[in-house]
Amino acid sequence: MSQYTEIVENGLWKQNPGVVQLLGLCPTLAVTTSVVNGLSLGLATALVMATANGAVSPVRKFVPAEIRVPVFILVIAALVTVIDLTIHGFAAPLHKVLGIFIPLIVVNCIVLARVESFAAKNTPVPSILDGLMMGLGLTIVLAILGGIRELIGKGTLFSGLDLALGPDFKHYMLSIPDYQGFLLAILPPGAFLGLACLIAFRNWAGNRKTLALPQSGGAVKPAH
Repeated sequence: MSQYTEIVENGLWKQNPGVVQLLGLCPTLAVTTSVVNGLSLGLATALVMATANGAVSPVRKFVPAEIRVPVFILVIAALVTVIDLTIHGFAAPLHKVLGIFIPLIVVNCIVLARVESFAAKNTPVPSILDGLMMGLGLTIVLAILGGIRELIGKGTLFSGLDLALGPDFKHYMLSIPDYQGFLLAILPPGAFLGLACLIAFRNWAGNRKTLALPQSGGAVKPAH
């Protein structure tokens, strides 16, 4: 159980691919103009990562080292194609918004990095969990960054929910009355500034937790 706990902690916090490893910055900065966009691409990436790890791990000993990277990319490409066609079939408007960034999951360094560094060296169950947790860690970053940019930039939250879930969810959007918006937040510079704030917060929280550990675990010195 300690192994699985460590995998969960690494994916969601200690080695979060979005704010610690800083992998896959292209979709992180380009798609996060809203919560829905960031969350949708993040979940698609998480699903690909989990299934790719689960597919590679059982055959890791049968793939020659010389061709392992092309084989891994071929597996990832097949899974991304399935995800791409599924989104296109069930949520065509969302597929149109996300556009090229769904097929680009194939060359996303996060997916290949976890397949190469973890799934190729571990059994299927931990590998699937690792891919899922790393993907969910990225999804959380994409959703939070998208929410910050959408709220500051347009004064709305959950806009475009109908693109993913259907027209019945169009009225679930939240908005700030009479808010004129702040254009910088939804432009590329706003993505860099928002991500920088998330990285700074994660580093601050991590350092604070590290500094607090010796104090909570140390012995109380007697007063002189």
